[in-house]
Amino acid sequence: MLDAVVVGAGPTGLACGIELKRRGLRAELIDKGCVVNSLYNYPTNLVFFTTPELLEIGGIPMTAMNEKPTRNEALKYYRRVADHFKLSVRQYEQVDFVDGEDGAFRVHSTTREGEAKVTEARKVIFSTGYYDLPNHLGVPGEDLPKVLHYYREPHPYYDADVLVVGAKNSAALAALELWWTGARVTMVHRGPCIHKHVKYWIKPNIENRIANGEIPAHFNSTVEEILPGAVLLQTPQGPVRIQNDFVFALIGYHPDFTFLERHGIRLDPTTQRPLLNFDTFETERQGMYLAGVLVAGVHTNEIFIENGRFHGEKIAESIQSKA
Repeated sequence: MLDAVVVGAGPTGLACGIELKRRGLRAELIDKGCVVNSLYNYPTNLVFFTTPELLEIGGIPMTAMNEKPTRNEALKYYRRVADHFKLSVRQYEQVDFVDGEDGAFRVHSTTREGEAKVTEARKVIFSTGYYDLPNHLGVPGEDLPKVLHYYREPHPYYDADVLVVGAKNSAALAALELWWTGARVTMVHRGPCIHKHVKYWIKPNIENRIANGEIPAHFNSTVEEILPGAVLLQTPQGPVRIQNDFVFALIGYHPDFTFLERHGIRLDPTTQRPLLNFDTFETERQGMYLAGVLVAGVHTNEIFIENGRFHGEKIAESIQSKA
């Protein structure tokens, strides 16, 4: 029997695995995608807002060509960390549910070959992040194939009419890159302007494109319906219909609250924050821990790699003290 199973192999999950191993505890990490799967799905040309040292885990230095690391540099770094600590990571394996009790959990999972597996562990740590579950617009036509909730790179959208919904970092970066690559870009946002927390090297650029009329933007506006060749907007000036080939609905993501509740983890009805001990990150269900952005509920902007990476140490200390 393992001392712990870590569900999720993002930066915080890796940090948990490192801290457990440092204490001589046997752990395995299981992820339904690849190592740091969320980072892999970030835009290809993404540059982090933070400096390299704030992304470090396990005391392994991170280097970058410039002041701020890129997505590719981060992917290389976390692969190197996983190798350095010889972490046992089971990639492309979906954790379906966990039953049992503290000291005798059974983690039920399915491999990419369709094989059902059961892993026994004394403790379970959920560190699944939130990037896999996009927020939805909730409008007719959102299920059309042309509606996308993730942006990777601009080339496929050259010479196309593209609507970008949202006004935070992801939306602003996507709109700029799409416009630079020859797409006809329109933005729509329910708020009055580009979000104040957009990265300082992106914000003036997108605002200038909007001011010059190069990227039309509808603020204080919403998407009412998505059609195969058009989009209907509700604006302060009234209804607007625009020609459209693709829609990027970049309005954020959320943790899998249903998955947590299925495992007996109670959530605050307003904030969806799980009820847990913030000194140990153990939930009310003894032996079951949460790490990373899961502890923030709907306030996903409170937990980043920079602070979530420290959760592993507290969790590992708690598990070791009960060993």
